[in-house]
Amino acid sequence: MSDKNATRKWRQMFQIQEDAQVSYSSFRPDSTPGLDSKEEGLALLNKNTAQINDLQERLYAEGKQALLVVLQAMDTGGKDGTIRAVFGPLSPLGVRVTNFKAPCGRELTQDYLWRVHLAVPGKGEIGIFNRSHYEDVLIARVRELAPKDVIKQRYRQINDFEAYLSENNIRIIKFHLCISKEEQRERLLSRLQTSEKNWKFSHGDLAERALWNDYEDAYEQVFRHCSSVIAPWYVIPANKKWYRNAVVSQIVLETLQDMKPQFPAAPADLDQVVID
Repeated sequence: MSDKNATRKWRQMFQIQEDAQVSYSSFRPDSTPGLDSKEEGLALLNKNTAQINDLQERLYAEGKQALLVVLQAMDTGGKDGTIRAVFGPLSPLGVRVTNFKAPCGRELTQDYLWRVHLAVPGKGEIGIFNRSHYEDVLIARVRELAPKDVIKQRYRQINDFEAYLSENNIRIIKFHLCISKEEQRERLLSRLQTSEKNWKFSHGDLAERALWNDYEDAYEQVFRHCSSVIAPWYVIPANKKWYRNAVVSQIVLETLQDMKPQFPAAPADLDQVVID
């Protein structure tokens, strides 16, 4: 039997501590601590999403604070699947997903955080970033789209930006969905061999895969420089999709519980309302 209390410790287990000198090779993407089976994981996910749904309604009604969830991963890491599983069951009222592609048009004339700030959830909302401002210190570092001194400066700028959001009642949690290089190979093969998934395949995925080690180094720098108490990074074992979804749902649930959203008080004169 799995240790049921382990699910209440996932935040501590998977959180990157501030200024930690992490090594990407230490992560175990195939591990499933706290759960023994897919059935357990699905049951926990269903239980959690029901509670998240209730808390999201309270958050929206209260209208005083917001939750920002950042999802990053290697290609095929499961960002879309996580969004569908954890946030798909929620009411679309007050939930907003933003997908960040390569900047274009007016975005290229602005500072790199401009488009990100535009997508920050409003009070009462849960906002999910599918990729994020971290692309500007990940792909920008790996592809040398910016000088090293600029990348280093951006770590500080991102921390300042997230601190500003936190001071304005926006809670931030950041997930890296960690898969192995072998698992990525299997998922890319599935896209090639399954007709319904062919549309997902891009030759660019292979070019990015060739830079796997460089991306590992880039993520290490992100975790070392940009995980804080107010905006922590969680590295989630994601080879097994059911486990990934269960863990993310548990951490989202506990974060919302910490935020303690409340329904506003009813107007004082409701007892005098007459509806014909």
